[in-house]
Amino acid sequence: MRYQGESGAERVPVRLTAQDPISQAGLAGQLRTCPELRLLGEEDGTGDDRPYVAVVSADRVGEAELQTLRRFQRAGQGRIVLVVTEIDDGGLVAAVECGVVGVVRRAEASAERLVQVITAAARGEGSVPADLLGRLLDQVGRLQRQVLDPRGLAFTGLAPREIDVLRLVAEGSDTAEIARALAFSERTVKNILHDVTTRLQLRNRSHAVAYAMRQGFI
Repeated sequence: MRYQGESGAERVPVRLTAQDPISQAGLAGQLRTCPELRLLGEEDGTGDDRPYVAVVSADRVGEAELQTLRRFQRAGQGRIVLVVTEIDDGGLVAAVECGVVGVVRRAEASAERLVQVITAAARGEGSVPADLLGRLLDQVGRLQRQVLDPRGLAFTGLAPREIDVLRLVAEGSDTAEIARALAFSERTVKNILHDVTTRLQLRNRSHAVAYAMRQGFI
């Protein structure tokens, strides 16, 4: 996820998004002179479709901000770094669910720190302040114990019986054949597929199978 600069040094392509033009200009001004980075939309134009690091700056993580993060996540072309003024536990978990791999508090967002987090993201590494990481792990543990465990789910996103159903869908079985193979009713099979596609925001059975294959479940 790098471009070759005129000096031969590798530069990380970065796409910036901020909540207002002033914040956008300030962030761009801070990063433009960093030799490790290359800001897209200036030198390369907004139509560039190569991988990049998306840097999203916001005061807090609300629905509008989550929509922006999901847009980058759906594009599937870059890793996401969030620069944020304040963030609560719910916002932190939601941001991570939307693909954020690096978090920087605005008060700590010096050019040096931003370069560290952006280049780490380009290498596929996560960067979260230690106290936020502790809170995130607490939230993950609480969610597993209180929500997922009672439903037979795990952070893989799929329960064992859901994987069984999707494996048979991938093999070309129809609803009736899946029901017979797993000793389920056809209604149960349909409910399982509906739950999976709704919970994971997948379009249909084929999309669910593709998701399971990408994640290595089948």
